[in-house]
Amino acid sequence: VISFGRINIYASMKIFPLGLLLVRSSAMHRMKILSIGLLLVSLSIRLAGQSAPAGPAFLNPDLPVEQRVGDLLSRMTLDEKISQLSYDAPGIERLALPPYNWWNECLHGVARAGYATVFPQAVSMAASWNRQLIKEVGVVTADEARAKHHEFVRRAQRGLYQGLTFWSPNINIFRDPRWGRGHETYGEDPYLTGQLGKAFVEGLQGDDPAYLKVVATAKHFAVHSGPEASRHAFDAQPSERDLRETYLPAFRTLVEEAKVYSVMGAYNRLRGQPACASPLLFDILRREWGFEGYVVSDCWAISDIWQFHKILPDDASAAALAIEAGCDLECGSSYKSLREALARGLATEAAIDRALRRLLTARFRLGMFDPPERVAYANIPFSIVDSPAHRALAGRAASESIVLLQNDGGLLPFSKNLRRLAVIGPNADDPQALWGNYNGIPRAPVTVLQGLRNKLSPQTEVLYAQGCVLADGLPAMQPVPAVYLLTPEGGQGLKAEYFANTEWSGSPLWTTTDAQLDFAWDINPPHPQLSPGNYSVRWTGYLLPPVSGVYHFSEWAKPYMDFSLGDSLRAGGTYEHHAALNPRAIFLEGGKKYALEVRYKNFYGDASARFMWAPPPGDLLAEAQAVATQADAVVLVLGLNERLEGEEMRVQLDGFDRGDRTHLNLPQSQQRLLEAVVSSGKPIALVLLNGGALSVNWAADHVPAILTAGYPGQEGGSAVADVLFGDYNPAGRLPVTYYQSVDQLPAFDNYDMEGRTYRYFRGQPLYPFGHGLSYTTFDYYDLQLPAEVKTGEEVRLSVTVRNTGRLGGDEVVQLYLTDEEASTPRPIRQLLAFERVQLRRGEARTISFTLGPEQLALINADGQWAVEPGWFTVSVGGKQPGFAGRADAAT
Repeated sequence: VISFGRINIYASMKIFPLGLLLVRSSAMHRMKILSIGLLLVSLSIRLAGQSAPAGPAFLNPDLPVEQRVGDLLSRMTLDEKISQLSYDAPGIERLALPPYNWWNECLHGVARAGYATVFPQAVSMAASWNRQLIKEVGVVTADEARAKHHEFVRRAQRGLYQGLTFWSPNINIFRDPRWGRGHETYGEDPYLTGQLGKAFVEGLQGDDPAYLKVVATAKHFAVHSGPEASRHAFDAQPSERDLRETYLPAFRTLVEEAKVYSVMGAYNRLRGQPACASPLLFDILRREWGFEGYVVSDCWAISDIWQFHKILPDDASAAALAIEAGCDLECGSSYKSLREALARGLATEAAIDRALRRLLTARFRLGMFDPPERVAYANIPFSIVDSPAHRALAGRAASESIVLLQNDGGLLPFSKNLRRLAVIGPNADDPQALWGNYNGIPRAPVTVLQGLRNKLSPQTEVLYAQGCVLADGLPAMQPVPAVYLLTPEGGQGLKAEYFANTEWSGSPLWTTTDAQLDFAWDINPPHPQLSPGNYSVRWTGYLLPPVSGVYHFSEWAKPYMDFSLGDSLRAGGTYEHHAALNPRAIFLEGGKKYALEVRYKNFYGDASARFMWAPPPGDLLAEAQAVATQADAVVLVLGLNERLEGEEMRVQLDGFDRGDRTHLNLPQSQQRLLEAVVSSGKPIALVLLNGGALSVNWAADHVPAILTAGYPGQEGGSAVADVLFGDYNPAGRLPVTYYQSVDQLPAFDNYDMEGRTYRYFRGQPLYPFGHGLSYTTFDYYDLQLPAEVKTGEEVRLSVTVRNTGRLGGDEVVQLYLTDEEASTPRPIRQLLAFERVQLRRGEARTISFTLGPEQLALINADGQWAVEPGWFTVSVGGKQPGFAGRADAAT
């Protein structure tokens, strides 16, 4: 080893000990990394003299799972088998087999099933770089999932979003910041993604040797990250090197190390083959990695095979291709054509049996056919949902995920002795800006404005102005206030008729007056005499707009709502909340009454009903300027939310295209607000609530303090307030690169990694991957490396880090490696290890890392994994090395 010691000294005294590591060839010139699947053998021992329980063998919990599955499978007809391969599997009454819906979501807390603890969005939690935190979030999420599931079962509900099989986490690589779903992932790095995904899966699936707590699903297997507009039809063509070194490693980690029990296929093709029917992917998954769980298609991806990919003529042939390749469960309806596929000789009953065996095994391992007293997870009380302890964890997750991007002149933390604080921006008081997509409903979300008001004493006056809309053409929606709603008789509110069916038919169960339409009924019907999943509501009356102008309307409901307004505006109905993304505009005369009818029906799960509007805005910009002028300091809250970036959306605005982004700048409405507030000359801290990266170049040049809280979850406002006023020392690190412009990137639909992410991007970023500041400083020294290693050996190394500042705080120790003599193209550098550590003022700690031989391996010219002899550069520090300019000087 040649050690250069402390040569990379940064302004924050973050020092990178730098070493060169020589890997010398052993008798084996190169080492191929092999995967070894473990065969798990389950033994069942019966005590002498103990008789077998009465009833079918599959209901005997003392028998091995494999035997029970075989018994149940043998009792099914072909049609019954086929019916069980769809996500909405019906019950089989003659076997006492209840229906089961496989579709559920828990990306950052239990989603779409009523009230739940809402943690920061996945990419936001990734900024914590904290495995243990992510695992704790997984544990709590699974606790709430179990509690909700068993409460649903007690109520005889077994529908959508009520089961124990969850389609999370999303471990696709966030290779391009234009991808609208990138905030569902853990960022752009394969190693970080694999480590955090592994922690989440381990938390979700539990540690019981006999039972799974819930089933986690690694998605979307495997080369999938936009564009959203073409996701059903595009063909990804990555090189073997990019496939093996970028797109597959996180999946391999979750399969081999976390034992994830489910994998979801993607919509697109990979090298010409549909991902949900890819022999290449399934061969890697099962033969190379030893995966023993089940594969599920993305929703209606099987029908995409013939409808959009157009490589087969019909549903039956597409279903046959998928089931024979190894896709066990379909989210969609194509598998209903499997009997036709058998008749045409396209599929075999053996493939159907194989798939169903895997699915039934999952249900048995979840304890669905066992007495509840034998399954500890079945006894988690419903009262733990959104409990104080869970809310506290959500707050800690939000705090640990905040990244301080710059703090010129040490503006932050603010003094609590401010006389007036201005809080400005479209995301300052909008709860929707807190959580991103695939979310649950928090009972008491804390916005940034509310968090600051809670934080400061009454002696500090907190002023607020919205300042602008989130984006031009996307008005801020709110429930229509009761004062503007009239009953048919002229009273305040709307006449409400509640029906014990989903068709608004017959006489209502009861009639009342509702002041406004803003309901979240959770899993309970709005009246005890209504049955869950089988009721409807009709509201009638008048809308009385206060002023003339253009109003925007939308409904935000689960699962269905529509409305009509006079003769001018009629909505055709909505599923989930998609209508809220595209509000309808209409000119209304102030003081004129417009006949209004709103209809809601619930046919599954939890329920919410909100009738929303955006009245004509005043001069929002002038209001913000006035508020800023009065204040001693300004907190400006800008960014994005799930109305702009997300999954296959209908929004098409400047910078946004159907969920994806066409540039990385702030929306023009927000840029105008930013420049106006800066012109006030007041000290400004810019808080970004965002999923994908933003090119805030102008802000970086004109605003001294910038932080990103991502989508911080239900406690996000409190966490932001703690950081701004010094009650929490920020330590988050970026899990993605913040580019200066989209012009620095290759074409969005090009899946080659060259020029993308910190591993292959050769330009100067605005803020690099791994970047994040603290209110204290750290020093690194005494990097210890072995003199040499042979191929196949582990590399053990250590470094000492000391807190040299005035405050205690967390540091994220990051280890990067560069292969200096590779025979094939290599990353500029790549993350191979990290650890988040807490250090008191003056405290030092030695951090040790062990690198496995596979971490030094590469895909060689023959397309094989190999460890080559040669020199490697190892860098250890509090951020990624190799950058000058703003990212370095701001540190």
